[in-house]
Amino acid sequence: MSFLAPKMPSMPLPPVQPLPAAPSTEVSAEEKERIASEQAAIERKRKGRKSTILTSPLGIEEEAETQKKTLLGS
Repeated sequence: MSFLAPKMPSMPLPPVQPLPAAPSTEVSAEEKERIASEQAAIERKRKGRKSTILTSPLGIEEEAETQKKTLLGS
């Protein structure tokens, strides 16, 4: 900075605000039921998708039922 530039006046700092109170961690019974039903729905969807996959990290678990085409095209 240049010695010819005017100095900026110092601004007073605003007072520090106290932290707000932490929200309650208690969950009502109906809220617990709603969460449980959502988790059950997620597990059903996951299971449904997983049952269509024929491979695992180790490879094919069972032989897939495929058919070879014949000369007649069926």
